[in-house]
Amino acid sequence: MVRVKRGNVARQRRKKVLKLAKGSLGAHSKLFRTANQSVMKALRHAYRDRRRKKRDFRELWIIRVNAAARAHGINYSSLMGLLKKANIHINRKMLARLAFLDPGAFADIITLAKTTAAPL
Repeated sequence: MVRVKRGNVARQRRKKVLKLAKGSLGAHSKLFRTANQSVMKALRHAYRDRRRKKRDFRELWIIRVNAAARAHGINYSSLMGLLKKANIHINRKMLARLAFLDPGAFADIITLAKTTAAPL
């Protein structure tokens, strides 16, 4: 069998992993085997949590809109139903920002939705 000379490929791979493991505690940033395990796990968590972040932010926006809507005597579900009936297209992120930064505008949106969506 022919001898394979890898040159500096293995060293470069190990250096890359150890660079990614910087900031880990103890052997997890110094020794290749443990660093490799922690880097693989960290990359798995990073991949999962990039998707998770979108869910978490939507959940936060809904909580904020619900709290602001309840201050005006209506719950989140009813508010979203009224907005849909009134044909007011505003997403949850913007509703949450309005509720937090400009409560007056949020109150105006609620009154507009109530008056427009009211049955004739």
